[in-house]
Amino acid sequence: MTTTTNRDDAHNAGDQRYAEALEHASQLLGRRLETFLDPRPGEPANGAEFKQLATVHTFGDSWPREEHLDTRTRALVSVTIAATLGTREPLRGQLRIALNSGVTPEEIVETFIHLEAYAGAARAFDSYEVALQVFEERAAAAAHDVD
Repeated sequence: MTTTTNRDDAHNAGDQRYAEALEHASQLLGRRLETFLDPRPGEPANGAEFKQLATVHTFGDSWPREEHLDTRTRALVSVTIAATLGTREPLRGQLRIALNSGVTPEEIVETFIHLEAYAGAARAFDSYEVALQVFEERAAAAAHDVD
């Protein structure tokens, strides 16, 4: 009986941490993350567990740490990492987080200028194209809000 209770308590605590991580992700991204986490056709059953673990680690463990690195700085670091790796969709999310955290488009452009010097022009231009799409998305949303 105690083992089952302990397992249930751990499961409930895990669900709570996941819910908190999803809420933190929503605050950072400015949109709900759940739509990207829905199961896909042919996805193995343990895919949901992977998504939950990654979400809790990223948005529940890493992003909330602000003692030595504030969210704004962490966002610029994350943009740089995603751009350097060439991961376009994660870069799109990191750009949204950066902009929602007070990073300006000009600072993002400066990041790509610096990135070009160390990661190369091709990677920087490819990533900058994603940034332009996100800037355009924000401009369209802002224009829609004005209407």
